[in-house]
Amino acid sequence: MSNKDILLPLYFIPKKSKFAINEKKFLIFLLTGTLITSVIIFINLPSTNSLSKQDLSHLFLPKFNNSYKFNRNRPKQQEKVIEVDSGNDIPKYVVEPDSNKENDHKNSLRRDKIKNMTLHAWNSYKKYAWGKNELKPLSRTFHQTGIFGSGSDLGATIVDSLDTLHIMGLHDEVKLATDWIRKNFNININSQISAFEVNIRFIGGFLAIYALTDEKFYLDKAVEIADALMPIFNTPTGIPYALVNPISKAVHNYNWAAGSCSILSEVGTFSLEFQYLSDLTGNKIYQEKIDKIYDHLKKNKNANGLYYNYINPNNGRYCGSQASIGGLADSFYEYLLKLWLYKNKSDKELLDMYLDSIDALKSHVYLKSKSNLGYFGEYSGNFVNKKMGHLACFAGGLFGLTAIKVDELNEEKRNMYKEMAVDITNSCHESYIRTKTHLGPESFGFEPDREAMALDRYYILRPEVIESYFYLWRITKDEKYRDWAWDAAEALEKYCKTENGYSGIKDVNSPDPQKDDVQQSFFIAETLKYLYLIFSEDDLIPFDKFVFNTEAHPFRIKA
Repeated sequence: MSNKDILLPLYFIPKKSKFAINEKKFLIFLLTGTLITSVIIFINLPSTNSLSKQDLSHLFLPKFNNSYKFNRNRPKQQEKVIEVDSGNDIPKYVVEPDSNKENDHKNSLRRDKIKNMTLHAWNSYKKYAWGKNELKPLSRTFHQTGIFGSGSDLGATIVDSLDTLHIMGLHDEVKLATDWIRKNFNININSQISAFEVNIRFIGGFLAIYALTDEKFYLDKAVEIADALMPIFNTPTGIPYALVNPISKAVHNYNWAAGSCSILSEVGTFSLEFQYLSDLTGNKIYQEKIDKIYDHLKKNKNANGLYYNYINPNNGRYCGSQASIGGLADSFYEYLLKLWLYKNKSDKELLDMYLDSIDALKSHVYLKSKSNLGYFGEYSGNFVNKKMGHLACFAGGLFGLTAIKVDELNEEKRNMYKEMAVDITNSCHESYIRTKTHLGPESFGFEPDREAMALDRYYILRPEVIESYFYLWRITKDEKYRDWAWDAAEALEKYCKTENGYSGIKDVNSPDPQKDDVQQSFFIAETLKYLYLIFSEDDLIPFDKFVFNTEAHPFRIKA
């Protein structure tokens, strides 16, 4: 098609038709129309003595909003003009509908819905539990849990939500949260706290909002908390304890953990935050703590290649022979890869440790069901329980990230990890859609006649399945992952929303489930953040510039 053919993009009468017109007459007609239009525009201009380029620019130039930190201004896709059959000898030209524009509009509406869900959760917390750790939406009061200390007012939901609010452009809420932190936050409480939970939610939360804003106040808070946790590392092996009292410096492990040993997921989930802290502050003490942990683990790998779930901090020996990629172990494997990514792929020993560990998991713990659903079971002394936890569903995203980021993989291995990523995510999706609520159980099992069946049937607003949808969407661009995420969002609205926030439910297979009356801090920090990002463009927290900690807090990758 020539330039002349698209002069009038919606219709055009060619010279060869019986409707042909004299070219000179047409040119005069066109120029006259242009002159009249110019006069009308001039008459309607605002009255002023002098018109600058700025005064006139609004008539001709598109307006862009440059207020947000991430560049959201993409050039518009050029409309496609096509010829269609008009039913006679006159060709007709129309603008072809742009399916991308329709998708953009749909995703914009979905993104707005997720933002409104976030505001409902946040405003309810503000109204009934401000300054406390979490909300009880049915009781319209605050929820206290032992992991943040007995009777403490650390504002877990405030700190955990900071970067989500910022990413969604809710800057007034970020300011309100920051003002509370300036006036009230103090980690030095006379109570036992979980070092792991405080690290991923508080240190992670402060480091993420620092990464997005460069406001040193947030970095200072992260340092303050890390220093309060340091007594946990004072062991003969460097393997940390689980609990610490910031005032007395007393440290303990959980009584319920095997032999009162340390938990692998907790042992291995300081590395990303502490390495980032050392790089930002220049203080190597944080890096030294995690280096000592990894040095010990490298020397004490089992013959079968597995890292067991419990380890004694005093002698460094494993306590029992349980292994999994779910709760008790999950983020240990996650941080091996993500610390390597954060270091800009510069630590080969770390990568080797990661690849060896996931190969061992695949060999000993990864199973396929009768209908070919892939899942991770739970290993215990050469026996594998055919049960997968919701927490393990993050692995779909982990293996997807492995496939696209590890250049050292050969084609066979790369395809294997891609397939595992897709299969695991699909199995976790099945655990959702096979329940009456379309929300996933805490754990699900596999038997020959029943697959992905709910075992522990409660759902506490967990993010891991949606997290894998997010990674697989970005990696594959398969629209089904957005559709699955939206189905989960609608289920959250239907079964978890209350008048005053969101609550977990006690039975995903009940058509009218009883609620547990807790709005977890990770609901805004993770679940809603991943939902929002799924329906956003990839340049909002891009994979080549950021890596997420296990609480979905983005850290800027080291240059």
